Amino acid sequence: MSKVKTVFCNTMASIDKRLMDVIPTSWASKFAKALVLMLAFAFIAPMQVQAAAFISEAIDILGIVIIAIGGGLGIWGVVNLLEGYGNDNPGAKSQGIKQLMAGLGLILLGLFAIPQLETLLPT
Repeated sequence: MSKVKTVFCNTMASIDKRLMDVIPTSWASKFAKALVLMLAFAFIAPMQVQAAAFISEAIDILGIVIIAIGGGLGIWGVVNLLEGYGNDNPGAKSQGIKQLMAGLGLILLGLFAIPQLETLLPT
C-alpha cells in the first residue's frame, strides 16, 4: 500500500470514528456521513499529494538559488582577488579569497546538503 493511500485511509478512519460519535444512525445521518466521506476523499487526499510535490519542488528550487548565490559570490571574490593582485592591495586580496571560498562553500552546500533535506521529511 502506498504512503498516500495509507495516510488517506488513516484520515478516513479518523473522520469516520468522529462521525460515529456525533451523528445518530438514521438514514439521513448515514447519507450525511457518506457525503462527508466523499468530500474528504475529493479534497483531502489530493492536498496531501500536492503538498509532497510542492515540498520536493521547493527543495529543488532552494538548491538552485543557493548555487546561483554561491556562483555570484565566487565570481565577485575572483574579481576582488585579481584587483588586489593588480593594485598590490593586501586588503582586497584577503577579501577576494574570503568571498571566493564562501562562494565555493555555498555551491557545495547547494549541491550536496540541500538535496538531503528531502530525506528528512516523511513522504
